[in-house]
Amino acid sequence: MFPILDPRRGDIEDDASSTKRRTLTSLAGSLLAEISLPKLIAAWVSLVALPVIVLGLGPLMVSIWVSAASTSAERLFNGLIPLVVAAALVAAAWFGGRPFLRLVEANFWSLNALAVQPGYALAREGLRHLAERNLPETTSDDRRDRIRAVSAAAAGLLVCGLSMLFVVLALPHTHWTGTLGDLAEPGRLALAGLFNCIVLIGCYVAVAALVWGVADATMDQPRDLGAFAPKVPGGRTWRVAHLSDIHIVGERYGFRIESGRSGPRGNGRLTQLLVALDAFDKAEGLDLILISGDLTDAGRAAEWAEFFDAIAAFPELAGKMVGIPGNHDLNVVDRANPARLDLPMSPNKRLRQMRLLAALDALQGDRVHVVDTATGMRGQTLSAALAPHASEIATFADTGTLRLGAKLGSVFAAAFPMVLPPEATGGLGVLMLNSNAETHFSFTNALGFVPREQEAAMARLVAETPDAIWIVALHHHVVEYPRAAKALSERIGTALVNGSWFTRRLQGISRTAIAMHGHRHIDWIGRSGGLVVVSAPSPVMNATDEEPTYFYIHEIGRDTSGGILLHPPHRIDVPGEPRLRRS
Repeated sequence: MFPILDPRRGDIEDDASSTKRRTLTSLAGSLLAEISLPKLIAAWVSLVALPVIVLGLGPLMVSIWVSAASTSAERLFNGLIPLVVAAALVAAAWFGGRPFLRLVEANFWSLNALAVQPGYALAREGLRHLAERNLPETTSDDRRDRIRAVSAAAAGLLVCGLSMLFVVLALPHTHWTGTLGDLAEPGRLALAGLFNCIVLIGCYVAVAALVWGVADATMDQPRDLGAFAPKVPGGRTWRVAHLSDIHIVGERYGFRIESGRSGPRGNGRLTQLLVALDAFDKAEGLDLILISGDLTDAGRAAEWAEFFDAIAAFPELAGKMVGIPGNHDLNVVDRANPARLDLPMSPNKRLRQMRLLAALDALQGDRVHVVDTATGMRGQTLSAALAPHASEIATFADTGTLRLGAKLGSVFAAAFPMVLPPEATGGLGVLMLNSNAETHFSFTNALGFVPREQEAAMARLVAETPDAIWIVALHHHVVEYPRAAKALSERIGTALVNGSWFTRRLQGISRTAIAMHGHRHIDWIGRSGGLVVVSAPSPVMNATDEEPTYFYIHEIGRDTSGGILLHPPHRIDVPGEPRLRRS
């Protein structure tokens, strides 16, 4: 039927954004050739330049306000007009100063998450990659730990030195105090704010890099788990199928962004794994199916529709599923063009967020809860929390208006973390985080970041139910595995930029919690200090149609003191299909 080209096999166009079929250099070349310069400039100004200037203007604006307030205070007894001016200044400080300070604080942490911490992570992982790539497989764990520790300390010193160099160069051009007259020269103020910000951020980075380097060097380095825990006689266990990165596409013969023709076509692999999962459930029984992100390949409506069509044939399994967002569900701007970027005010990113919330509501909305913003404790179910906004979400999906998009941003932020509460006293619960960094660029979509607010909410939820054991589910890996990577991009391009900080925070609950994630598409079970970390392989990616894949069903139990135990897992193989032949 197809004597020349079989369209079912795809062609080079399906490899446009594939990191498996094209090198990063090739992809970067395409990006530079195709990127929209006006959009790039607008995005740079709104995401970097303005936050930098706002942060740098903070000290100047405070000094101007203090100067004006002091002058008005001296004239308080010279008539009614100065008194009115003083009252106006007080009112401006109360009603306008607090939002301004919140804006400065928000921009500081935004820059910290998007530029500062990734810079340190790049230095740390770059040094580790150079140090570890030629190590023999027989290298002892102790020596690997020392190399990783020294690399972290060296990265801290390197970033500290570079930061102080920028501070020294920028310091002569700073301007820290001002008067009302300076407001007549906004260009001069903006330039001063820029240099102020360089000094402020440079000093912060210099100190923070040393702290991060020392903390990473002295923390317990990740190691393979080694032995699994034996089962406690008569103890309760939970069987948890850990799926991740199934990357549903919206076409029958569609290929994935990352793998291109090096991966499977369509969604037949998902159907195969559901059949295998259903057989296990009927024979042994499952308590939970966790999908730790990247349910779709690009967060498109057609992909979500394909996912729900696939699980509709397995209602028993669907009733046990919970999912969390991955970077492909939220941050892929254009699956065919890595040069495409969204402006911050673009409705496209918000639309992907609303699709995700609507999908998670359909999948698990009546079983998972969100955090009550007033109390910080477990609140309504996801369905109940979204119900007041359902009409606006539907309208936004139809119209994509900027006003509705801005309003719905708080709805998305308030949805995480989600919690699947323990079914009974002493039961197993799931804390579901959104670990995706804010990004508007397909080429940088994979970076992760856990906000401090989500970590604090997670800690409160654990404290609320002290007798439970927990799975902490997130998409990005919290630690780099103690094994050599093929390329540096595998370590830094997909990193959770504050993973070391988050891992240290998890140590406090490691007796009763384990971390489960995906994102890397490979399986690894290990330990960092007292924390057990489980990485899920992708049962779909990294294999063409004819090759087999696999996933794991984990057994989780409790010891006699109430601590969490990880027992040996069940490996479920998903066989390949016969190679597609031409008709």
